[in-house]
Amino acid sequence: MIRSAMTLAGAGLLAACTAAAPPQPQTVARLGADPVLSGGTYDSGGGITVAADLRERGGRTMVCGVWAESAQQSILTLRKAKGVLDTGAIAVGGETVLRGLRFMQEVPPMADYGGQEARCAVTSRPWQAGDAARRAEIRIPGQVVHVEDDDDGGAFAVRFKQTGPGAGGA
Repeated sequence: MIRSAMTLAGAGLLAACTAAAPPQPQTVARLGADPVLSGGTYDSGGGITVAADLRERGGRTMVCGVWAESAQQSILTLRKAKGVLDTGAIAVGGETVLRGLRFMQEVPPMADYGGQEARCAVTSRPWQAGDAARRAEIRIPGQVVHVEDDDDGGAFAVRFKQTGPGAGGA
């Protein structure tokens, strides 16, 4: 009886700890005229572009950004962008302030991302003197996004590599 009660209490505690947190209000802002652009390409063609700005919000560093994916790319890389964005990070002055870029809003590829409506994330990093002149550093590690067996008993892989803006533009 005591064992059953302890098991039930433990299960309840575990459920309370794993319950989803209530959604946080989304902060939205327009990117400045000259956001930082980066991204990369897949070795099968196509790629991703990320545009980001830094702002001050409540004494903290806020990162705002959008991303775009090439319209023309291999079927092997379709729906892979969000996984790649999950591995991305934003740094300021060499210090990583945000991990995971999936919060950013997807937009179509374009030549100029300035002025785009962007989703923003407030980081724990305090806004510091001189930050207004600093630029975001976008980091997305190289990675394998698809592996497939071939007819000869081997396998081939499609890789993503950070090469700069890779989605093309209008």
